[in-house]
Amino acid sequence: MKELIEFIAKSLVESPEAIIVSQEDDADGTVLVKLAAAPGDMGRIIGKQGRTAKAMRTLLNAKATRENRRAVLQILE
Repeated sequence: MKELIEFIAKSLVESPEAIIVSQEDDADGTVLVKLAAAPGDMGRIIGKQGRTAKAMRTLLNAKATRENRRAVLQILE
């Protein structure tokens, strides 16, 4: 799941080397994916009215559902 978010984020921004993605697994099967980007690229990550961030969360949830898990995307500033 980390790789999916990392691929999408690096495709969107002007400084792909500044993208940092980490993944934490909980005991109850929940996956927390944290995404950090350069301050100038945060607008591209979030998108107009949060549409891009919502789309990334939807794709992450679809992948998690296929694996019978739950996933949460946290975008760090």
